[in-house]
Amino acid sequence: MAQKGYSENRRTLLIVFTTVCLDLIGFGIIIPIQPFLAQTLGATPALVTLLGASFSLMQFLFAPVWGRLSDRIGRRPVMLISIAVSAVGYLLFGLAGSLPLLFFARMLSGFGTANIGTAQAIIADCTSPETRARGMGLIGAAFGLGFILGPALGGVLGQFGLAAPAFAAAGFCTGNWFFAFFQLPETYQRRSGNGSTHHFFSLSALTRAARHPNVAQLLLLYLFYPIAFSLMEQVLGLFIEASWLVEKADVSASSHAKRAAGLTAAVLIVVGITSTIIQGGLIGRLARRFGERRLLMVGLVLMGFTFLAIPFVGSLGPFGLMLPVGALLATGSALANPSLTSLLSRAVGTDEQGGTLGLGQSLGALGRVVGPASAGFLFQTYRGLPFFFGSVLLFACSIISSTIRFERPTRVR
Repeated sequence: MAQKGYSENRRTLLIVFTTVCLDLIGFGIIIPIQPFLAQTLGATPALVTLLGASFSLMQFLFAPVWGRLSDRIGRRPVMLISIAVSAVGYLLFGLAGSLPLLFFARMLSGFGTANIGTAQAIIADCTSPETRARGMGLIGAAFGLGFILGPALGGVLGQFGLAAPAFAAAGFCTGNWFFAFFQLPETYQRRSGNGSTHHFFSLSALTRAARHPNVAQLLLLYLFYPIAFSLMEQVLGLFIEASWLVEKADVSASSHAKRAAGLTAAVLIVVGITSTIIQGGLIGRLARRFGERRLLMVGLVLMGFTFLAIPFVGSLGPFGLMLPVGALLATGSALANPSLTSLLSRAVGTDEQGGTLGLGQSLGALGRVVGPASAGFLFQTYRGLPFFFGSVLLFACSIISSTIRFERPTRVR
């Protein structure tokens, strides 16, 4: 499908939005209960965050596989296969009765949900460079809506059992597969000579992509930004539990975990609502007025200051203060995420978008391996450390983003 105006491909974009949204609802349902389900199986904070790292490790390994495969066989079959794998992973997560099986199930889900680069490639197929930020904003809005409905459902369903949200996630993925099967069209028209012969993350693919102007900086941001964000994300529930919930002798471990999951869900719902409003309705106009580079810089700086605020709120303030903090965090993320994706997609030619976005997602997944792998150890040392380290990284990312000077894509041979 040749790139057309945004309105001409609106139906396809809305289908992609729905597909990604259903996928992310399944992902979001797990977030409030994951750390506490792992704790009931004997996990320490370090193991809890390593569970998140195992999910992202699979995304790191397989995001380029899905992206480059979509450049060869099409976007539609890749989305169908990956959604089915995710459903199986969530089902096993709910059935897990031991930490090894819980880790295996999480890794299987990570393998399936490494398809976001393919979804972004579908958006790139259906938009022009001028409307791409708005199109990528749909992916961000789907993330936001998934984080509204997902954690809300997870918090409610978690009161009936910590495994219930995982079974619901498997159901959402199954419904998503049928929806995509009947509604999602193929958007990519392969031309002779298109596609890459490399299917896994490799230094040669990374080096080739980095020859394009600005791509090296953008790929660095794809790595460092997720490290910072996941340092916060993976310990947020544990931080809320440690800061506002005091264990009582007459309260069972299950009841304590359910309450902690409910408070975590409340913050994530605020994050999702704010993100959806900005990315679904405002990001296109903001990008046209200020440009993606400025939005990226502002978003990173805003998140950096928000990270610094979280430990102080946990030490000095009531839990209610976490809700406006969550809104500020979501505002920064909503400005940065679609801007970063749009800039990367515009920096390469059409026939390299799937692979390059896959590389970006793979580096992002690597960041989400490094961040969680260290977050638990930092949290065990001092519960504010993950947020302090994350803020330093975010400020460094804002400096890197200031060096970007967008030029029209050139083809590297």
